[in-house]
Amino acid sequence: MRSGSIFGVARIVAAKDLRIEIRSRVVSNQVMPFAGLVMVMFAFALDNDTTLERVAGGLVWLATLFSFFIIVQRSFAIDTADGALDALRVAGVNPAGIFLGKSIALMTHLFILEVMLVGAAIVLYRVNIQPNSIVLLVTCMICATVGLAFVGTLYGGLAAGMRGRETLLPLLLLPAVAPVLIGATKATEAAFGIVGMATSEGWPWVGLLAVFATVFGVGGLSAFGPLIED
Repeated sequence: MRSGSIFGVARIVAAKDLRIEIRSRVVSNQVMPFAGLVMVMFAFALDNDTTLERVAGGLVWLATLFSFFIIVQRSFAIDTADGALDALRVAGVNPAGIFLGKSIALMTHLFILEVMLVGAAIVLYRVNIQPNSIVLLVTCMICATVGLAFVGTLYGGLAAGMRGRETLLPLLLLPAVAPVLIGATKATEAAFGIVGMATSEGWPWVGLLAVFATVFGVGGLSAFGPLIED
């Protein structure tokens, strides 16, 4: 029998994951420096201010995705190593609450990372964000973050009990997050005003991100239980 309300379980699971991160500081001491290094390497590889400014939106989200794979693996490696996920399942804890809680923790990590990467793009790539584009950029980041967290938690739960999950998980995630990479890049380019793009051109892409997040959110809430039981 499933115990606990969805939101009650989600709050406990999210607090647990965030507390582990505060103590271990893996995201802040390892993942963020890695993402920053990726941005610096992009700057050296392209080595052209005009080119860097034009592709800045895509580089921000590529660096986010590279770091995203590490964060998802880390999130489920902890639960798999000490059997916490199995213990929650055997105890009959509501799996939808587990899914939502782990997603919230992922959202928190990702959003902080994205803020750092946008700041790096402003410094390294000399991107200028107009005041009227800030709402578009923030909305894009929120929708993309929610979508990535939902799909990461869903596929992380799927791969948690498999052999070779360290290499399997990126292979599963990469095709699934392609719409986020495309939509977030286009919306961010509009927010950055790349190649004369108007801010209004970014909103349809934000709509795509919102649909993506909704689909995987609803799908994850219903499918996460059977996935971790298998």
